[in-house]
Amino acid sequence: MGRGIAQLAAQSGYETVLQEPDAKARERALPAIAESLAAAVAKGKLGGEAAERARSRLSVTADLAAAVASADLVIEVAPESLPTKVQLLSTANGAAGPHTVLASNTSSLSLTELAAGSGRPDRVIGMHFFNPPPVMKLLELVLAEQTSGETLERAREVGRRMGKQTIEVRDSPGFASSRLGIALALEAIRMLEEGVARAEDIDRAMELGYNHPMGPLRLTDLVGLDVRLAIAEHLNRELGGLRFQPPQLLRRLVRAGKLGKKSGEGFYKY
Repeated sequence: MGRGIAQLAAQSGYETVLQEPDAKARERALPAIAESLAAAVAKGKLGGEAAERARSRLSVTADLAAAVASADLVIEVAPESLPTKVQLLSTANGAAGPHTVLASNTSSLSLTELAAGSGRPDRVIGMHFFNPPPVMKLLELVLAEQTSGETLERAREVGRRMGKQTIEVRDSPGFASSRLGIALALEAIRMLEEGVARAEDIDRAMELGYNHPMGPLRLTDLVGLDVRLAIAEHLNRELGGLRFQPPQLLRRLVRAGKLGKKSGEGFYKY
């Protein structure tokens, strides 16, 4: 997800620094983005010169302070853990200039809590991208209680420059997209668990019957079963009831390391 957002930013004309603490992931980052750009050129979705210009705007570093020192916008894409994200935003706040906007790509956590722990609450906003970021048209802008009008306008402008359709939602568990998407995914997993239909047929029902580009089980594989489980557990805690209680099948697959496309197996094999 971080690589995809970095690619999109570079394609949109922004000088982009991708900060990655893991050495192996850092080593893979630029080659993976180059491969993605080449695929876009091969499909006729991006010109060769545009791809080369995007590559020239990209760099990668392990040093967070160096990455954010001259940034106008910082987008964190850490795992869905409130303490992790708060610590990252707070560290970025200490190293960034006073004008810098801090954005979170969280799909479910409270932006108001993230803003409160950041050190610059009025300049924090949710910028929730969808996978893969260079392709998906939606950008969900999530407003913390503290988000200023200027911060919102700057996020809107970034969305426009990236060619996104933006929606604006107030800070609420799961926002709009994750709350609806998780509800559908969990019900699809329950249906699979109950033997109602095969994974392929559940997905095909939504793809052909409701014109969804990807069924809920295959989409869960793409997002990551561990990510979906973490979001479901968060929504279950925040909203109560049985709507977002994770199915046992989801828990078993995550315990088995079957996390979806990134691990080679989830509801499908890759």
